[in-house]
Amino acid sequence: MKEQETLNEDYFDENQYEIENRIRNLYWTVSGNYGENIKLDTVSFSRSPWVSLYDAVKQGAFSRYFDRNAFGLYLVKKLYYGADEQALTNVAQLAVDSAVYRKISAERKGVQEIRKKAFSDLLDYDFTRLASYYLGQIKICMMQQAVRGQTGHEQARMQQALDMLAGLRDTEDTMEIIRVTDAMYNWLVDPYFEKNHGDLEKVLAVTMEDLQEFNWKDYLEEEAEEEDLTQVLNQVNQAVAQTGEVPSEEEKKETRMKRVLVDAEAAEKMYSYIELNYGRSYLSAGEQKRLNRSLCRGAHADCSLYFTDGILSNMVKRNYQSEYARRSKSENLRVYGHYTRVAKRNIEVLADTLRRALVARSERETVKSEYGSIVPSRLWKLGRSHDKKLFERVLKKDSSEFVVHVLIDASGSQRSRQSLVALQGYIISEALSNVQIPHRVMGFCTFWDYTVMQRYRDYDDPKEANKRIFEFHASSNNRDGLAIRAAAASLRERPEENKVLIVLSDGRPNDIIVNRPNSKNPAPYAGDYAVRDTASEVRKVRAEGISVLGVFAGEEQDLQAERRIFGKDFAYIRNIMNFSSVVGLYLKRQLDDTAQ
Repeated sequence: MKEQETLNEDYFDENQYEIENRIRNLYWTVSGNYGENIKLDTVSFSRSPWVSLYDAVKQGAFSRYFDRNAFGLYLVKKLYYGADEQALTNVAQLAVDSAVYRKISAERKGVQEIRKKAFSDLLDYDFTRLASYYLGQIKICMMQQAVRGQTGHEQARMQQALDMLAGLRDTEDTMEIIRVTDAMYNWLVDPYFEKNHGDLEKVLAVTMEDLQEFNWKDYLEEEAEEEDLTQVLNQVNQAVAQTGEVPSEEEKKETRMKRVLVDAEAAEKMYSYIELNYGRSYLSAGEQKRLNRSLCRGAHADCSLYFTDGILSNMVKRNYQSEYARRSKSENLRVYGHYTRVAKRNIEVLADTLRRALVARSERETVKSEYGSIVPSRLWKLGRSHDKKLFERVLKKDSSEFVVHVLIDASGSQRSRQSLVALQGYIISEALSNVQIPHRVMGFCTFWDYTVMQRYRDYDDPKEANKRIFEFHASSNNRDGLAIRAAAASLRERPEENKVLIVLSDGRPNDIIVNRPNSKNPAPYAGDYAVRDTASEVRKVRAEGISVLGVFAGEEQDLQAERRIFGKDFAYIRNIMNFSSVVGLYLKRQLDDTAQ
């Protein structure tokens, strides 16, 4: 058990961003509010993914059916009068679960199974701790009823509490949840609360001025950065929709990908969300549909491609995502400023390597031939030899028939090295521009079932467009196989004979499945399945004569996956200082091979 916990711990540490993103996606799906930037519990995923998933469902449902802020404000006012924070939170959790479970289960049948598995895990992990106090015993009873269908044999006092909670199943009134929570707390936790501080009416009469003047320091988490009251409200709103108590940092659980089902209305909202947070598409609706029909097949059925120049270039309106993109660009440019000399040197070395290879291709070569200019010294072979190559012909290699597509993994797992990845893309682009090789640079990430392809520069753009690569920022997931398929499709349309695809990635294709109505429900795109699919796409592209290079800048433990995907043609970048020499060797080999 301890060994498994250690493995889970390592996994959670390595995948924390992806876990956060998936849980947030689930919350958005259930709540229907795709723009809300809410903090959700991810640590519980380390111990039980079912608990964390059910918490996201429950919080999304609570936001959808009730006034979450009004309930949170009541709890803060109760704390203002000295209520015990942990006990009040425990009562609120029970009330919220009772109020939302039946409603969301009626709409989404899978919720019942998620809830059972979450409760089953909590009964395994927390039974002793819960049994040590009365509210915990009520929670045990409620969970056992959900998991095993046990009813009855409860003492009268406990049954009365369960009946009060059951009375919330059909309510649509936030105030009714407040009344039950308040009554249960005063009855089970602090029978003297009303006598000492006043009834519910007095609690609700507390003004915002009173709350803002109160010192909330003892209620704040250590890392709190916002003003006191705002942060307390955020913490309360997060805590009340959790299923269990706040778990410890060392409790870890291995993550598994989950399918998320969305209805037709949510699917329609999804496109608007993509447009709002990634910028309008530069393709017409007809062009997008044509590409999706052509490319989104097989393992990528029910997925969609979305082509954009980015939120900074084609913004719908300013929001937190546009601000994040702007700040990321500023940080990328700051890092470029720090590495300016290194970057310029890398550009010069890479461009020189490419230039010398192209010059070698342009040199004239004289070869023996059966036609051309006759060589008198070979005329003696007439009638005496079967060798008919009595002529010489001068060949000139064409140096202009090259095109390159640079594809950059822009998923959240790249966030820690975001600026260096942008710098790598910029170095390649500048070097290719210096030797006048047409090239396109795009980033890709996947949000819900959309793989977003962001264009930083196009094949025939002027050199000045290269600076747009610093708009690169990391977010969401990554469906590498589909992105490579889309990049190869654009290369096929180019007239150049020799085509090269360079993929900057961390060797970790990883995506969540969001199924539209009547979808084919493909397997979760993660782990071995995703690696095999990406490797298969690379082989297919190479079979068409397109050269593919993987530039790896991830963690050493993902090297094996990178090898499986790209074979021998991948460059492991350990340090930005040797970037040009490593990448240059590969590109030179491509130029030399096509010269044969």
